[in-house]
Amino acid sequence: MLGWLRGFVLPGVACQKDEDDLRYEILFQDLDSDGDGLVDIVELQEGLKNSGLSSGQNSEKHIFEAGNTNDDSGLDFEEFMQYLKDHEIKMRLALNSLDKNNDGIIETSEIIAALKSLGVNISEAQAKKILQSIDNDGTMTIDWDEWKYYFLLHPAKNIDEIAHFWKRSTIIDIGESISIPDEFTEQEKRSGDWWRRLVAAGIAGAVARTCTAPFDRLKVMMQVHSLKSRRLRLIGGFEQMVKEGGIHSLWWGNGVNVFKIAPETTLKIGAYEQYKKWLSFDDAKVGITERFVSGSLAGATAQTCIYPMEVLKTRMILGETGQYSGIIDCGKKLLKQGVRTFFKGYIPNFLGILPYAGIDLAVYELLKNYWLEHYATNSVDPGIIILLGCSALSHTCGQIASFPLNLVRTRMQVQALEEKGTTTSMIHLIQEIHNNEGKKGFFRGLTPNIIKVLPAVIISCAAYEKVTQHMGLI
Repeated sequence: MLGWLRGFVLPGVACQKDEDDLRYEILFQDLDSDGDGLVDIVELQEGLKNSGLSSGQNSEKHIFEAGNTNDDSGLDFEEFMQYLKDHEIKMRLALNSLDKNNDGIIETSEIIAALKSLGVNISEAQAKKILQSIDNDGTMTIDWDEWKYYFLLHPAKNIDEIAHFWKRSTIIDIGESISIPDEFTEQEKRSGDWWRRLVAAGIAGAVARTCTAPFDRLKVMMQVHSLKSRRLRLIGGFEQMVKEGGIHSLWWGNGVNVFKIAPETTLKIGAYEQYKKWLSFDDAKVGITERFVSGSLAGATAQTCIYPMEVLKTRMILGETGQYSGIIDCGKKLLKQGVRTFFKGYIPNFLGILPYAGIDLAVYELLKNYWLEHYATNSVDPGIIILLGCSALSHTCGQIASFPLNLVRTRMQVQALEEKGTTTSMIHLIQEIHNNEGKKGFFRGLTPNIIKVLPAVIISCAAYEKVTQHMGLI
């Protein structure tokens, strides 16, 4: 709908007030699908969806509340016109703040400079993608008419909010994992939005982990008990767990898994920011390589600090009914075996971070950029479905690549439990798995691990959207 409006408007003399009024009247009639003279929030939502300019988080609500001055059930034509005129003024100020050389047009260099001043570093290719999404005449520049009609039905009120929209559309991975943590603008840091987003991400992660915990426990069971029960499969595994400990046994170890989200995320974000500063010499642009290295090192740092919780989780997952009364009881019993027990399997876990983080990020960026290059039309936002698909595939590839090391880590974590305190080195354990189980032995439990990826990403994303709405984040 908005693409039609832009095509209709730009060839004409858009600066004439009466022509703008006529075109806005046509737009109002298009939005007013039932012809009652009012545009309600449902009609506005449908209009934003058709325009391809919804920011994804209650855009129609923000526009409706700003325009509905008499607090009735819909926007009448006068309210709609007044909102658009007020919005035009804000968009003119935003354009002027971008247009540093005052030539009336926006170029890629000005987009890069503006976002950098807000603490967001993007490449020239990303800036060109933003520019192309707004450029209607192929000049690779943005004039006032193109800018005005692109943001006509976008709820952003200033350049900071527009930058946040671009940032969310081109940089941030919204998947279940934050192996490469989010980058926050200076404005977000000053306003406190950064910690609200971390809290929202933590809650979303907790919900996703809890919903998929039965698959996580089955994966560990298959990794550890594969030699004892080669016939352990999905349905049989769930039946065995329920038979031994009841329905609630499907969630053994999930408490530790949820509890470690906060310290792990805090450590990861803090370490990421520090590594990023060290790698960005003289405040140089932080590119994809620096993000990958910083994210991998941050993941390794966080994992080192919270690794004892990983051992606790594995032990509680494998515990028999009544063996542990809780997390503290499990920790006390492990402590009797020595402090080193809390770091069994650390080396394969550390080695597995690099391939997981690297492949996860590389595949995600490749898929997303491929879609934007070949299928995107007038938007730099791939949309939630595309991002979910990219996240699911990238996480799956990362997990497949690192799964053998994940299995070795799990086997080493339970050595003291199964081998009466004896210790097997990582190399010897790898040889033992290969000799006794073959190459397939390194992928025991992969099936439930892959099955949980897509629902975990979907649940995490849905929960994040809901939590951010309740916390007042745009």
